[in-house]
Amino acid sequence: MNTTLPARDDIERTARRRVAARMGWTLHALVFLAVNAGLVLISMRSGRDWAIYPALGWGLGLLIHGAAVWVRLGGGGLYERWLAQERERLQRGR
Repeated sequence: MNTTLPARDDIERTARRRVAARMGWTLHALVFLAVNAGLVLISMRSGRDWAIYPALGWGLGLLIHGAAVWVRLGGGGLYERWLAQERERLQRGR
């Protein structure tokens, strides 16, 4: 019976790590949207179209971050749903 406890701990730790990675990307995306919306407003008020440049640069970083998280870990949902999915996957031996 003690041999299953470390496996459960490993599953829980791995599930939490994967969900934290997904939540990190989600937060990154929300900050990206909020900041770039503000930059677009500032750009529009100044009469110049410069806001696309920071959006493209940051967007590339967000894309790379997303690829590292979503491609490596698979799809997802919200925190609790992700955590439950990871627990299931890990218990099934994936």
